[in-house]
Amino acid sequence: MLTNIKAVVFDMDGVLIDSESICDEIWVRLANEMNLPDIEDAIRENRGCNTDLMAVQLKARYGKDFNCPKFFEDFSVYFHEVEFTKGIPLLPQVRETLEYLKGKGYKLALSTSTRRVTATRQLKAVDIYDFFDVWTFGDEIKNSKPAPDIYLKAAKELGIASEFCVGVEDSPNGIKSCHAAGYVPVMIPDRIEPTEEIKKLCYKIGKPVSILKEIL
Repeated sequence: MLTNIKAVVFDMDGVLIDSESICDEIWVRLANEMNLPDIEDAIRENRGCNTDLMAVQLKARYGKDFNCPKFFEDFSVYFHEVEFTKGIPLLPQVRETLEYLKGKGYKLALSTSTRRVTATRQLKAVDIYDFFDVWTFGDEIKNSKPAPDIYLKAAKELGIASEFCVGVEDSPNGIKSCHAAGYVPVMIPDRIEPTEEIKKLCYKIGKPVSILKEIL
């Protein structure tokens, strides 16, 4: 049981909303359309990153002439088709966990690699935006996860030292990010199971997100 924690900072995709499965299906669809090999490796490498870092890593993998603008534009079109028709549901126990943490007096923040306009829309669609005291987004930082920038920004805006914050992530890049920022990392695996390296960085691993009730 953690007794000195004052804030809990959440990733969004794969932790709060069930968007990663949609993303993976679209990446595979684009790989088929653009004849991209080893797309599963590319998906794992880019999990939790913002589009700037994705562009760097996609060009490193598929060549400097890889058409990133087309890839991201087509991805956005396909994703919006799903979002605006079927919607993106909450993952299990999310609302109950947020209510529990609020009731315990913890400050809550969001640290997502997704752009502000997109993440705000998606959080409001499932009616959890107002649970958070602070929001940090992938288009508002210089260095994407696994760099610590976004978690350092969240702690600064909360006015709480990183050591008193729990970071909740589903991806290895996210866990590396909040660990590097000095947080207490908790992993809720969604599409990727932790390696031995990642396990060593985590305080707790499990799912659904309600495992936070066991430690807070």
